[in-house]
Order: sequence, then structure tokens, then C-alpha cells
Amino acid sequence: MDNNLDYQINKELGESYLFMGELDKAEEYYQKAIGSNGVHAEPYLGLATIAVQKGELQKAHNLYSKASSVEQNDKALAGLAMVESEIGSREKAFELLVEALTINPSNIIALYIMIQAGYALQRIQETLQHVENYLQIDPENKEVMFTRAGCLKTLGRKQEALIQVQNILAKDPDNTAARELLAQLD
Repeated sequence: MDNNLDYQINKELGESYLFMGELDKAEEYYQKAIGSNGVHAEPYLGLATIAVQKGELQKAHNLYSKASSVEQNDKALAGLAMVESEIGSREKAFELLVEALTINPSNIIALYIMIQAGYALQRIQETLQHVENYLQIDPENKEVMFTRAGCLKTLGRKQEALIQVQNILAKDPDNTAARELLAQLD
């Protein structure tokens, strides 16, 4: 069998077993995928996900680093950032998230990790820029719109936050979080 086909099959089996929660089987197939073609980041990302689920953060960090060295991508950087954030290195996490979101502004996982880190580090203005970039791609995402409103409120830009909340409520009148924020802005 050709190495590329072998790689594809093993990677997909790894993904399937991971999805089903069978971590040992997933790990076995991801290892086989790496053995047949070590030039793709996906198997390393899968193994890193397994390590995170097992609470093996240092192993996950090493695997995300390996994935990033094989193929620079936003998922590996976001994974590294998540681990850095978990071990308390929020500044390093934030910088990795900036890189990830520069590569792919629509990486919602990286954006959510950045929002948490941005608030913890009081880097709301920088976070807001990435929220804005995301909304250029997906302008109807109410959760990200709400985040924008929260960032604006935190930055003291209450009128802009109010407009954002009103936009959310125009599309989703029953949005409880937006109603609560509206009450704070009035």
C-alpha cells in the first residue's frame, strides 16, 4: 500500500476513535499515521488532544510543539496556548494566540482562549481587535457579538456597547445575557 494512502487511513481511524472516546485505539492509529508519513501535523494534534484529555499537559505541550514544527498552523498554536494558559503562563499563551489568530482569524477556540487570557491580563483592547477580525468573517455570531459588547463596556465605550447589545436583541429578543448587559449599560 502506498504511504500516503496508509497515512490517510490511519489518521482517519485515529480521528474516528478519538471522536468515539476510545483514546488508546485513537493513539495507536495516530502513531501508525506518523510512522507512515511524518510530514503532517494532524496526527500530532490528535495525540496532543488525547494527552490533554488524560491530563498529561507536558506531553500535550511537546506534541503541539511537534505539530507546529512539522506544519505551522493555528490549531497547534492554539493548543500550545491552551496548555500555557493551564500552567499559568498567560503572557506566553496570549502571544501564541495572537500568532494563531493572525494565521486564521476564524479559529473560534483560539479566540475564546484569548478572551479569557485577555481579561486576566487586562489586554482588552488587543483582544477586541481579534474579536473584530472574527466578526468580519462571521458577523452574525451572537456570542462573539456579545463578547464585543463586553469588551467595549470594559474599555469604557458604553455607547458602542449599547449599540452592540441592541443589535443582538434585535436578532434574538430572548437573549438573557444581552438583556442583563443592557440593564448594566442603561
